[in-house]
Amino acid sequence: MTEAMDSSEQQGRRMLSEQAHARLRSAIMRGEHPPGAPLKPQELAKEQGVSLAVMREALLRLVGEGLADRLPNRGFAVPAFSDRRWQQIAEARQAVEPVVLRLSVERGDLDWEARVRAAHHRLAGTPMWSEDEGPYFSAAWSAAHYAFHRTLLEGCQNPVLLDTFDRMWTASELARRWSGHRTPGRDAVGEHLLLEQAVLARDAETAAEVLTRHLATTAAALSVGRDEQKDMP
Repeated sequence: MTEAMDSSEQQGRRMLSEQAHARLRSAIMRGEHPPGAPLKPQELAKEQGVSLAVMREALLRLVGEGLADRLPNRGFAVPAFSDRRWQQIAEARQAVEPVVLRLSVERGDLDWEARVRAAHHRLAGTPMWSEDEGPYFSAAWSAAHYAFHRTLLEGCQNPVLLDTFDRMWTASELARRWSGHRTPGRDAVGEHLLLEQAVLARDAETAAEVLTRHLATTAAALSVGRDEQKDMP
């Protein structure tokens, strides 16, 4: 009976930790905690009504996702936008994702093609902006954006490569949300359409080139967004 109680307590704690993680992750993405802001476990635990241990577990999970930093003798903080990691992640994506997309085009089956069509349809039909979410990309669009890019690569049939994509995407999503200003002259809808068309045409070379340009444009936008963030409070 004691073991059953211990197991129940552990499950309850895990659930609280997951809820705390989800709430704090969402708050960071919405800009409630700006770049470089401290994330004080005690204050956050009090705000959410959870124990300090639960909140620290949630923060450590965010550190693992690249959405928070653990500072020596200083606790936790939102990553500073001036950190070179954003451009390093962008460079890594440009090196890895076009290669994975080539494999995906070569190996993907008809079911994969159907998923690509469906993912692009949802992305194209989802508004990028929401008045309720301020200057940041909407949560719904961000989810559809991730689903489209991941679906493009799922045809590679290599879970190790897809796991690598997931880690890089999560780490870069924070910077992408922060730089979610209406970049003059960028046609994101057109860029995604070109990606879908090249992939469904089974043109691996063109698909890789289009994706490389798409990622390079995103990296440039992150640089602009980082400069703008210097004026944030």
